[in-house]
Amino acid sequence: MRDQQLAHIKEKGVAEARRLFWIVLYLWVLLGLFAVHRSIVLNQQDIFYHQGFAFINALVLAKIMFVAEAFNIAEDMKHRPLIYPIVYKSAVYTVILLSFHVVEDALMGLWRGKTLGESISSLGGGSPEEILVVALIMFVVLMPFFALREVGREIGDDKLYEQFFVRRTKYIPMQS
Repeated sequence: MRDQQLAHIKEKGVAEARRLFWIVLYLWVLLGLFAVHRSIVLNQQDIFYHQGFAFINALVLAKIMFVAEAFNIAEDMKHRPLIYPIVYKSAVYTVILLSFHVVEDALMGLWRGKTLGESISSLGGGSPEEILVVALIMFVVLMPFFALREVGREIGDDKLYEQFFVRRTKYIPMQS
């Protein structure tokens, strides 16, 4: 009995770690590209330095997404056609991630001796239009992520993983 419980806990831990890994990887690619873009636009030479911050941000934001998923945030539309939960989750998680990014920028600015207003004004360049553009980009970039998550929920995460990384087999839906 105890061995079965330990095996179940280990199996669940591995599955959760795998889910967290994919979230971190996706966000790191996204944030890493933003960092490269910013380095090129601002003509900065320390591209790799910013990749470290992109990775740390990816870890933090992935954990936030992971916890939000554990609390079933934005699960209201899971029985509707796939486009609804994909768009809804992208919007909700954009707000969540942007909010935490603002808090993070504020705390980092305060730590560096800036005022709260100076800290927050650096997000997305500072203007409301630029912050809106960052939110729009994040919303669009989260859509493929949630599309894959929702498809994985429908056909099974293992089957989705198999289709992408193991071998291609024709998907035959189960008859219900």
